Amino acid sequence: MAVPKHKTSKSKRDKRRTHKKIGAPVVSTCPECGEAKLPHHACPECGEYNGKSAITPGEE
Repeated sequence: MAVPKHKTSKSKRDKRRTHKKIGAPVVSTCPECGEAKLPHHACPECGEYNGKSAITPGEE
């Protein structure tokens, strides 16, 4: 089994991890009420999705 000969430095370790960061969530606006919502999800404020009433507001 292969074993590392030298300790990996913090710089090398962190350079390898540069692509593992988490970005900010994408937020769009609801065309009905103008509130912020996730794309492809029903609006949590008015319950509309694609111009139709999908859920009652406040429902999980």
